[in-house]
Amino acid sequence: MSKINNFLNYIDYKLIFKTKLFLLIFSIFMNSCNYNKSLNYHITKKMPVIDTYFDTEVIDNYRWLEDDLSEETENWVIEQNNITFNYLDKIPFRKELKNRLLNLWDYEKISAPFKEGDYTYYYKNTGLQNQSILYRHLEGSEPEVFLNPNEFSSDGTTSLSGLSFSKDASLVAYSISEGGSDWRKIIVISAENKQIIEDTIVDVKFSGVSWKSNDGFYYSSYDKPKGSELSEKTDQHKLYYHKLGTSQKQDELIYGGKENEKNRYVRGYVTDDNQYLIIDAAKKTTGNKLFIKNLKNNSKLKTISEDYSSNTYLLDNQGSLLYLVTDHNAPNKKIVTVSSKNPGKLNWKDFISEKEFVLNPSTCGGYIFTNYMIDAISKVYQYNYSGKLIREVNLPGIGSAYGFSGKKDQEELYFSFSNYYTPTTRFKLDLSSGNYKEYWKPSIDFNSSNYESKQIFYNSKDGTKVPMIITFKKGTELNGKNPTILYGYGGFNISRTPGFSVANVVWMEQGGIYAVPNIRGGGEYGRKWHKAGVQKNKQNVFDDFIAASEYLIDNKYTSSEFLAIRGGSNGGLLVGAVMTQRPDLIKVALPAVGVLDMLRYHKFTSGAGWSYDYGTSDESKEMFEYLKAYSPVHNVSKNTAYPATLITTGDHDDRVVPAHSFKFAAELQEKDAGINPVLIRIETNAGHGSGTPVSKTIEQYADIYGFTFYNMGFKVLPEKTKSKIKG
Repeated sequence: MSKINNFLNYIDYKLIFKTKLFLLIFSIFMNSCNYNKSLNYHITKKMPVIDTYFDTEVIDNYRWLEDDLSEETENWVIEQNNITFNYLDKIPFRKELKNRLLNLWDYEKISAPFKEGDYTYYYKNTGLQNQSILYRHLEGSEPEVFLNPNEFSSDGTTSLSGLSFSKDASLVAYSISEGGSDWRKIIVISAENKQIIEDTIVDVKFSGVSWKSNDGFYYSSYDKPKGSELSEKTDQHKLYYHKLGTSQKQDELIYGGKENEKNRYVRGYVTDDNQYLIIDAAKKTTGNKLFIKNLKNNSKLKTISEDYSSNTYLLDNQGSLLYLVTDHNAPNKKIVTVSSKNPGKLNWKDFISEKEFVLNPSTCGGYIFTNYMIDAISKVYQYNYSGKLIREVNLPGIGSAYGFSGKKDQEELYFSFSNYYTPTTRFKLDLSSGNYKEYWKPSIDFNSSNYESKQIFYNSKDGTKVPMIITFKKGTELNGKNPTILYGYGGFNISRTPGFSVANVVWMEQGGIYAVPNIRGGGEYGRKWHKAGVQKNKQNVFDDFIAASEYLIDNKYTSSEFLAIRGGSNGGLLVGAVMTQRPDLIKVALPAVGVLDMLRYHKFTSGAGWSYDYGTSDESKEMFEYLKAYSPVHNVSKNTAYPATLITTGDHDDRVVPAHSFKFAAELQEKDAGINPVLIRIETNAGHGSGTPVSKTIEQYADIYGFTFYNMGFKVLPEKTKSKIKG
């Protein structure tokens, strides 16, 4: 502050105060001092660590923030949250947003029912319950509570993360997550009386539960880290068999544990007829080996797919005949058949050949359903097990349909349909006739007929055509002044398809536009689209997103003063890279739980498994230089004014460790040459997002939207602003 006082005493007001020169000089000076008149940032101390990559030295000033067990890091989190919430508390319409979210979220939600033994089970949430409750009933009887996750912890942060019934449905193994962690505990109970029957299985991670008859089950985990469970590297996944009535220490290691072949992801699952164990092993998030073991005669493992060059999994089996889904020589995937006696690739026969669009198949009631993604929109066909097309399932509209799966003896199934403005509705489909009727529709305080989605195609920097769905209130004037959120992901072969969100509705109710481009790196157009956005093609992803921003601006949907970009996890990387490459393009940046330090991401938890998409800084000089060129943490410039930024993360995120977000925030707060706020909101006792209580989710969105509108210049919410102007 003394610098500013000295500066003000030095200048001659009579000469320049009445001119624009004063404003110009003062602006330059303020930027040079990195002074923000509304915020006093916590000064993050520097403890430089120098790493050498292929003769290039890289300074990491904030390495100490990686230590999630240290008191200093804990204090830093407290200080940052104090600054952030002091700022958010002053937003005049923050409470109004929260109340609208509460009101809109408060509607009954019911899952599709499923049958286990004599009981029908379903999940239900009355509206604002932190976790949905699992109910069951016998035919003709009143429902009863089977599992209530809201009773797992007092604050709702312990969630039900998985559920598996034994083959005769007499036993249930369910897994829980505490504080949003990816580490799980497995609890086994009697389905009849709900009593726990044995010790809890602990230290389980990235695992389902698959029963072998009623005797025991398969699960996967890593060795428990010697250091922090939240950040220590985990790279040796193992498949175990737990026999009921024995201790976890006696569990049999089925696959994994070889130092010469580390698999970061291993899972095992038993076929519905209890005949085969299928083992899936992968080193990275793409590509897997696949094995089969006959449980009836306890045979040795046989290889279905022998290398990591493609992705293959078992769809179903009819006795010894296996139905496999693969992208081997089929980037959009196909279904092949093979005998379990000789299941290698040389014996595969095409059953449903690759088509122009990406295939996502499922089975139910003796039928195969092929769900094709056509420009990110669902189209579904029904086949029998001889490969004969029975019919197209004519969906209720343009959007996303899912849930075409179930047991072989079912005569009907329940599928769901939604898009960006249509709440998820469930339909009951008769498998023999193909007719369906509405099973459940939410009663929600929202009129979807007032909104519309428009799919457009725009050109990216290299001329590639990219689809984007833009959703907004009907009658919206394209005047360049509409608050807009551009949401993206662009990685790991994951597709962003239309889906309903209460939070998005609240944004659009205020006249906001919500746009989602299907950028490269995703799976919308198969493996080729994915590969076009990985490793040294990663810049394509950022270019696609930048081009989407430019399209929205050029076509008057919005302007740079009213554009926010948002994404989480890999999407957080997307936001971090775009805001450091094109800070002029956007007004607000919202990176959530982002991968932001691209030189060190593979040093934490299971991060090394992401190297198919990213490459690593250790593998070659070229890869190091490519990563460093876009790594958000390493591309914050001292001479740049950045958009208003609200970074969000959880202190228990053990997938993308919060140190990524901590270091990015520290770099921005130190170097930002502008006057926009740069804040980090750190949710305590929360992880990567899964199982987050409804109460916390509502608070997060109220803060995110409040911050966004406020930094777009709104003093009251946009709809009220319009009313004032009209009045």
